[in-house]
Amino acid sequence: MTVTLADVAARAQVSPATVSRVLNGNYPVAAATRERVLRAVDELDYVLNGPASALAAATSDLVGILVNDIADPFFGIMASAIQGEIGGPGGRAGGERLAVVCNTGGSPERELTYLTLLQRQRAAAVVLTGGAVEDAPHAAAVAAKLRKLADAGTRVVLCGRPPAPDTDAVALTFDNRGGARALTAHLLGLGHRRLGYIAGPVERTTTRHRLEGHRAALAAAGVEEDPRWTVYGRYDRRSGHEATLELLRRDPSLTAIVAANDSVALGACAALRESGLRIPEDVSVAGFDDLPFSIDAVPSLTTVRLPLAEAGARAGRVAMGREEPPPGGIASVRGELMVRGSTGVPRVS
Repeated sequence: MTVTLADVAARAQVSPATVSRVLNGNYPVAAATRERVLRAVDELDYVLNGPASALAAATSDLVGILVNDIADPFFGIMASAIQGEIGGPGGRAGGERLAVVCNTGGSPERELTYLTLLQRQRAAAVVLTGGAVEDAPHAAAVAAKLRKLADAGTRVVLCGRPPAPDTDAVALTFDNRGGARALTAHLLGLGHRRLGYIAGPVERTTTRHRLEGHRAALAAAGVEEDPRWTVYGRYDRRSGHEATLELLRRDPSLTAIVAANDSVALGACAALRESGLRIPEDVSVAGFDDLPFSIDAVPSLTTVRLPLAEAGARAGRVAMGREEPPPGGIASVRGELMVRGSTGVPRVS
């Protein structure tokens, strides 16, 4: 049975004119109303018009790239590399592919909204970057969206994101546990035994995986972790600054700080300097990701290099069908420990 505009209006409890405005994007509509209409469109699998219905099995020249924060170099590097692989001829009628970067701001709701919009546009491919939100209902909703996209002929690739079971999405995952374990093992090998850890947002898979790697290294070395040594925050410099001051307040005897990423590590370095502490003579600092500024920090950051550009480029090629997916649709991308000047032998108490 064909779903009509009126059916969508009834489900969303709005007028057909409002549905039309949301779908055409040519008139301002309240955010809550827009979300309700898009949810109804998704639930009813509404196709915009007759010609679009006839093309239901075909995809457009649109490619969606979902990022948490395009201003964060972690996402910007991947998005740029992905876009570099999808440009050029190859779309319908031999035209260019159109890359659309969708900035979710870390909002689960926005992530679902963008997936709905990309489904409506019959996107040729969708690439989701970065960690996932650890929330069972949200994970189920995302999986349902990915299945609908795949059913419509859209290639779906997860880049730096855990696999999505029971979907056809290809996953290029980062070995965050392994990288974090190697980083902490390096500090332990130098003699550090009192290590503060600045984690990312508690609900993110990347946060959990990196913290698990850190704790695995502590356990392997027989070091008992003090609950005071872990602080959660955002993946930004300000969070690193605030968390470091909190860690120093909790335990001034810490000799090393492991940060969730390089931006957080920069904030940690600033807080240590403001507190009159030298890096690494008094406190060593380590980051993660090896973002471009890491080597230019003073001192340069010890970190784990993730091949963000390489992974993004591979995701782009897979999304465009120019490279075969890895066996089983999943590949783990390892990081490389980069030992630099921000870590050293701990001071003698």
